Amino acid sequence: MSSTTGDLAPGHEHDHHASYLTATKGVASWLFTLDHKRIGVMYLVAILTFFLIGGLAALGVRAELFTPEPDLFTGSQYNRWFTVHGAVMVFLVLVPSIPASLGNFFLPLMLGQKDVAFPRLNLLSFHIYILGALFLIYTLISGGVETGWTFYTPYSSTTDSSVISALMGAFTLGFSSILTGINFIVTIHKMRAPGMTWRKMPLFLWGTYATSLIQVLATPVIAVTLFLLMFERTFHIGIFDPALGGDPVLFQHFFWFYSHPVVYVMILPAFGVISETVSIHSRKHIFGYMAIAASSVAIAFIGFLVWGHHMFVSGQSELSGTIFSLITFGVAVPTAIKVFSWVGTMYGGAIRLNSVMLYTLAFLFIFTIGGLTGLFLAVLAVDVHMHDTYFVVAHFHYVMMGGTLMGFIAGIHHWWPKMTGKMYNEKLAKFGCLVVFTGFNLTFFTQFVMGARGMPRRYHEYLPEFQLWHQLSTIGAFTLAAGLFITLGYLLLSLKNGEKASKNPWGAKSLEWETESPPIEHNFVGQVVCDHGPYDFDEIDYSRG
Repeated sequence: MSSTTGDLAPGHEHDHHASYLTATKGVASWLFTLDHKRIGVMYLVAILTFFLIGGLAALGVRAELFTPEPDLFTGSQYNRWFTVHGAVMVFLVLVPSIPASLGNFFLPLMLGQKDVAFPRLNLLSFHIYILGALFLIYTLISGGVETGWTFYTPYSSTTDSSVISALMGAFTLGFSSILTGINFIVTIHKMRAPGMTWRKMPLFLWGTYATSLIQVLATPVIAVTLFLLMFERTFHIGIFDPALGGDPVLFQHFFWFYSHPVVYVMILPAFGVISETVSIHSRKHIFGYMAIAASSVAIAFIGFLVWGHHMFVSGQSELSGTIFSLITFGVAVPTAIKVFSWVGTMYGGAIRLNSVMLYTLAFLFIFTIGGLTGLFLAVLAVDVHMHDTYFVVAHFHYVMMGGTLMGFIAGIHHWWPKMTGKMYNEKLAKFGCLVVFTGFNLTFFTQFVMGARGMPRRYHEYLPEFQLWHQLSTIGAFTLAAGLFITLGYLLLSLKNGEKASKNPWGAKSLEWETESPPIEHNFVGQVVCDHGPYDFDEIDYSRG
């Protein structure tokens, strides 16, 4: 896809093939590095660590729900456990998962550049992320918080749990998102390689670009909202607490005006990953390139207009509910464009059923279920029955956890050879995918049934008629955990025992595959020139399928 011109980067005339992993040594060289690749790796390690914490909290919740009686936790303890799970998974894992880790590592590489526009700002974003995480970790060790990850008022205004430190954590993490978004927007606008027009950008970059727009525009709203809540708790000035003359529904408006767009901060990067994997591993030009690219921006825009569908039972007017319901149906259109385009890409291609493609197909299956069940919740009459039931929990996890997680894992497998220079065990990868897929669907599909039958969420005691479904869900959760540990195991083993990866093991066309595996310290030798698109496969090579 490219050619390189010009001289080597200064100081690297003799070691330009050295890995960035061995360029310098010591922990400090990582913590204060300006190399976007190292920052991406540090994000990845941190995100996976917090994923472990949030996942263990989820297993604790599911273990408690194995029987209808409170076996492991009291009601207050149970509230703290599911709040830990929700807050850690949303703020520390799902929101930054793909943009901060894979995005940081590959955005400059896919643009043919040596780094992002503002490397120091990039490092600051990571340090702020860690600072925000420390506030949340302090919350855990200081007794936890029991409000749920949404911090709904007036409970969050009055409870004596560690709300302030949790709010400070989420408040601080917002600055990391904003700075990362600004950095990515400027980098994409100003630092594309010569010849790379907007129509030649990989779709992963389009997804990252739309995500960055949401981060920059929506995150200040939640930052102000959380600050006002902290201000109210500290000085007892009525903003959201009705006992002080405040309005708790106002908090919901502010919170969901941010939190529904942030749903797409989680899923849009996964859309970008799937656009890459479905084309490269089908050995076929992406179907509907401009439609997929435009739909990413359309989703970012429409996402700001649908927050009211979270509040159908909060007392808003019938007219408002009807308008939000109609717009919610509308947001399904650009999403459907993507799904049909991915299916169109696979049609007639030379599909390789490797682990990357299996995770891609798992994403399509799981996310489609999540999207379709969202249509039920967009119907006013149905939502009144389904609101705050396990149907909502299942829908949320199919879209957010299933969609984002499957896209994240697909991206890790797709780019693992480029990041590490090593190939993983493909047989174990396929087996791990099967276990993860089985465990996920067993965990959450049963919750659709429970929710439709009236099982409310956030309850640690329940009627015996729901016990079988809860037990199946718990078995599925531990199966999912086993699959994820299998995945982590063979990926880590590949660092030591894996076969050496070639520069371009998948035969891809985008720029990141033009450099060594792992990339050299400054990514490329000289200036990269883009001379054709990222999906311009000349012919289908069936021998590689």
